[in-house]
Amino acid sequence: MASDFTGKVCLITGAASGIGRATALKMASLGATLALSDINQPGLEETTTMCEGSPMTEVFDVGRSAACDAFVDSVMAKFGRLDFVFNCAGVNPTAYALTETTDAYYDKLMDTNLRGTYNMTRAAMPHLQAGAAIVNTSSIMGVTVAANYAIYCATKFAIVGFTKAMAMELGTKQVRVNAVAPGYINTPTNAGVVAGPAAVAEQEKKIAMGRMGTAGEVADVVAFLFRLRGAGYELSVELCEELREPAVRRRTGENWSSRIRLVMQRSGLLSSNTLLPVWFIERLK
Repeated sequence: MASDFTGKVCLITGAASGIGRATALKMASLGATLALSDINQPGLEETTTMCEGSPMTEVFDVGRSAACDAFVDSVMAKFGRLDFVFNCAGVNPTAYALTETTDAYYDKLMDTNLRGTYNMTRAAMPHLQAGAAIVNTSSIMGVTVAANYAIYCATKFAIVGFTKAMAMELGTKQVRVNAVAPGYINTPTNAGVVAGPAAVAEQEKKIAMGRMGTAGEVADVVAFLFRLRGAGYELSVELCEELREPAVRRRTGENWSSRIRLVMQRSGLLSSNTLLPVWFIERLK
């Protein structure tokens, strides 16, 4: 299904599975040309076979700045443009008391979650023209905290701050920067965090909808943010009306979740029965 993404180039890291794969499929279905990366070669190849078109792919570690620079250079050499960047590569946490963590564990999370976002954003910036957009991946643990996840929380809180600062830095160039901060999403990487039926059921009790979110629902939001056009406002919303909407309405005086849902439905980015347990932070210039 072609759309206004036809002819636009979208770079996605962490595309071998989960949210990254779902977003690649979504953007391909909307007509975008894809440049995909991951460290998982078999998974990346599988994503490629699932996507419409013929995505460009590269296997590398986003924690290595030279590799990020080389990939962006290759994208520009092949396509001559770069319109959208989705920084999705990340490492999920293991519950450790801080005294049980190691330097290697700290470096692994920081290098992928934070340094990878920094590396790819820095590499892409010189090539982004007015109307381009970046979406970074934070987490529900980038806006709240949990014991035994201090290092992971630090990386995801940092991404929120990085995103806000980059939105201000690039806003004057008409380039938008946003972050999605998913909660518990049913993905292969989260299976290691919430393992077993009992653990899943326990987490689902905390979710207003009574279920984990899906990677496709997050992909809907990413595509919405890439498509979105506007000027001069900042908005922070949790798209889960049953859980947070009253607080949002008290702050803003308007039903923002419903308004955003309506826009997404009219844009063809959201089905009428989809519920989104995901935060996003948005800044438009």
